[in-house]
Amino acid sequence: MDAHNVGQAARITCGHCNIRRYYKPAELREIAGNVTIDEVRKRVRCEKCGRNEYMRAELFNPVAAEAMSIRYRRLAEIKFVRRIIWRDE
Repeated sequence: MDAHNVGQAARITCGHCNIRRYYKPAELREIAGNVTIDEVRKRVRCEKCGRNEYMRAELFNPVAAEAMSIRYRRLAEIKFVRRIIWRDE
């Protein structure tokens, strides 16, 4: 069953900065593809410190009181950057 359809939320935490962010699983799947939550943890990087070795990710079912207070980070847009790299021969 799909995590988004059963009402789960994704919690991604940086153990170094102690920042906790909440995401909708459907939006994480759009970015990272159809992968497990452990593979998502390997692909994300903390926006504050820039490290990825302290990241933790988990799926959980929020209780009603917790669901009302969660502020989700929503996907606004995806930009692809084309970077040109030169080499001398």
